[in-house]
Amino acid sequence: MSLPLLSPQQLPNLSTTRLLQYPSPPTRRITLLKPYPPRHFRTLGFSTRRTFVSLAHSVNGGGEPEPEPEPLVVNKAEEARGQSTMPSRFRYLLKEAPDRPFLLPWLIVPVFLIYTWRTVAWELTNWKKAVLSIANFLGYLLKLALALIFHFIGDPVTALIRYIETFLYSAQSIYSGIVAYAPVQELTVIIILSSAVLAIAESTVPGSVNSQPYLLTLAGLLGFWVVGGSIPTLLFWLLLLGMYCFSRFIKKRDNVSAALPFAAVAVAVGEPWVRGLAMAFYLALAISQHSKSPKENAEMEVPASGRGPPLPLLGLALAIGIHVAAKWVRYRHLTWMVA
Repeated sequence: MSLPLLSPQQLPNLSTTRLLQYPSPPTRRITLLKPYPPRHFRTLGFSTRRTFVSLAHSVNGGGEPEPEPEPLVVNKAEEARGQSTMPSRFRYLLKEAPDRPFLLPWLIVPVFLIYTWRTVAWELTNWKKAVLSIANFLGYLLKLALALIFHFIGDPVTALIRYIETFLYSAQSIYSGIVAYAPVQELTVIIILSSAVLAIAESTVPGSVNSQPYLLTLAGLLGFWVVGGSIPTLLFWLLLLGMYCFSRFIKKRDNVSAALPFAAVAVAVGEPWVRGLAMAFYLALAISQHSKSPKENAEMEVPASGRGPPLPLLGLALAIGIHVAAKWVRYRHLTWMVA
């Protein structure tokens, strides 16, 4: 008498199986016979191996009690499959039809890639428009801020802008005049005569030039303005006389130091006879004061200071240098063009 065939794969998994126990009569013994050769069958794409075991029961004539067999473990899926009417030995021949391929994701991905590519390409082609739009928006914000500023402090800002514009135009006109029409010979004569007056003052009263740099600068500006016609000549001489009085009676300087700005600017911008008269007068004044001063004061050494020549002389030297450099550049440019 043979029992139903069980596969070994019905045994291992205890978590998904249930235990079946067969009653064991006292006079029966289970004998394991030679198994059938392994057979293969495919289920849902997986390959399984099934080994059929044939069991035979024989009657034990000794009447000895035999121990109860170990419970057989049956898989639920295999048990459900075992209810089929197909014989077990032919089940390995069964093949399940594969599912039809699901093509919708493969259609979505190309569409999404094409959309992304088109979007990126469109954005790359329109980045200039985006930058211009942002710049226009920032421009509108700046205009709004300027409108608010001018609403509250418009008049002072307008006046400041006009002053700055006037200063820039004046600097440009001065530079253009220096480059195009700077009188190099006349400026050289002015530098030589002014330097002579400064040397006379410094040799007579050491430190007289460095002790009054602001008055010398103001005197140079007055000479520039009177030459340019910004102030009248009478006012020019009155201002020079006022500078002499300020230095002589308020600052308590000697006559040579007090008359230094007056003599320097008179020698620089005056007529030829004014230049000669101013030079002679100042030289006589220096000789007179030097003769009256004691020898101790004349031989006294004054420590050298780090100050240079007055600013008007530096400005004249700079104007000469700019004119000469511009002339040289024009000459070289024409030479290169001809060559």
